Amino acid sequence: MKADKTIAKAWIKAQGRASRSLTSVIVILGLLSTLLGLLQAWALARTLAAILTGHPGNAPPAIGMFIAVSVIRVGLTAVQDIRASSASLSARRRLRSEIMARIIGEGPALLRRQHSSAIASTLVDRVEALDGYFARWLPASALWLVSQWIVVAAVFWQNHRAGIILAICCASLPVFQAFFGIATAVASRRQFLAMTRLQTRFLDRVKGIATIVLSGSTEREAQALAASADDLRLRTMKVLRIAFIASATTDIAMVVALVLIVITQSHSLSSATPEIALTRALYAILLVPEAFASFRALSAAYQDRAHATAAAEAMHELADLPEELSSTPALAAVQNGRGLTVTAENLSFSWNEERGPVIENVSFTLPAGETLILEGPSGAGKSTLLELLLGFVDPTQGRILLDGTNMATLTPRQISSRISWIGQKPVLFAGTIRENILFAKPEASDQELQSAISHAAMDSYIPHLPEGLETRIGEGGFGLSGGQAQRIAIARAFLKNAPLLLLDEPTSHLDPATEADILTSLHRLAEGRTVVLCTHSAQAQKFHGRHLVLSKGRVISYTEQAA
Repeated sequence: MKADKTIAKAWIKAQGRASRSLTSVIVILGLLSTLLGLLQAWALARTLAAILTGHPGNAPPAIGMFIAVSVIRVGLTAVQDIRASSASLSARRRLRSEIMARIIGEGPALLRRQHSSAIASTLVDRVEALDGYFARWLPASALWLVSQWIVVAAVFWQNHRAGIILAICCASLPVFQAFFGIATAVASRRQFLAMTRLQTRFLDRVKGIATIVLSGSTEREAQALAASADDLRLRTMKVLRIAFIASATTDIAMVVALVLIVITQSHSLSSATPEIALTRALYAILLVPEAFASFRALSAAYQDRAHATAAAEAMHELADLPEELSSTPALAAVQNGRGLTVTAENLSFSWNEERGPVIENVSFTLPAGETLILEGPSGAGKSTLLELLLGFVDPTQGRILLDGTNMATLTPRQISSRISWIGQKPVLFAGTIRENILFAKPEASDQELQSAISHAAMDSYIPHLPEGLETRIGEGGFGLSGGQAQRIAIARAFLKNAPLLLLDEPTSHLDPATEADILTSLHRLAEGRTVVLCTHSAQAQKFHGRHLVLSKGRVISYTEQAA
């Protein structure tokens, strides 16, 4: 727990430093508003004193000053709010880009540690919840102490006794806020965890809706979701309840200060009192709300700081931000139709040290333009080796070289630019077929798109679809057959035109006729590229290339020459 707090504090400080320039402008505007508040209170006190002491002729200049200062202050507050919103938007955009970079940098291996709904919650909900942290908490935390004690000093300058009372009441506030702040932080963290659990449960049930219906568990799952939703409601109400109580402590301190100042200044609050003495007494009373205004803003934003703590803990679960160093070696340009050389040197990897290595001491060299066929029973380590080649995970020992460059020194963007991957089931998004193909290269021309479609043999079924390339498909390729979906993945690979092609069981779950057609397209795709093929298919193993046979993560056979 102590380590978590240390991590959260370090992350919160880092966010404060990153937003310091934008926050400073908001704080300066806030200080100017406080100074205008002092003038506003003085003008109002002079106006009331002039009227109460029977000197209404002295009121017009003070009234004019009050109106002018009020207009300026309203404008200044509006500018402050606009700048706060802008600073929050900029900070959240920066933070969301950083989270995306971390997610992309770690790749699919992240899903082995976190549920996809938790990742989505971090990227969307937790970042969005930081709006108040960047817009309200950071400026308020920097402003409240200075602003509050500027007001206390102004009151003390005009009325010593009232200034001392106000100072004592203001000094007591942090004690109460610390007590309720800890309770708010704990309740807010539990509320966010309850929301994440509800999101995870809901997403899992939506994915498995067919299984739930067929097993007759609809009512039970609906009740479980309702229970999770009710738990979230209760935790949310607890957070609000604590926040209201914390706000009430500020009101109590303000009322106490106001009552004590009125009691101690009662001798000056009469029409018989000289105008300047009455002005000073009224000035002290009118500034009491102003003295507590900055702390009230800080108290209202304390829950936003709790959101930042929860976000820090979620961010800690992600991999470190990949470094885009200027010293990162550049990959040499690859000649078209050549591919690149892949070398694995003593590769070892384990998902869990207690379970032992999944890949152990694997070495091979695959010359540019050749094919390596990975063979072995399920669990031999073939898919893990592909993940290593994709750069999704780093080897615990050994290294991978791409054209002589150590992959560990390359950025994820550099690695992905040289690799195309086709798996067992292509990842297709809800949208048009055109959009799904262009996902590999959004800036591709129509000529490049048509060439990829032709090479992937998609032109055999595209004309028969209702709207051709503009036909909309559902998430996961809903509406397409397995072979049609796989051809979209092949078209993406043709469009990307990467020199290294990784194939992970690309024809599994296909009937023999469709498999033969897909393999014909893959043969065309493999021309002039370096290919690593992982398959159990007898037809796919007819690929002309080297063979690497794995068993329990170790190489038991490696054909040096293409066969």
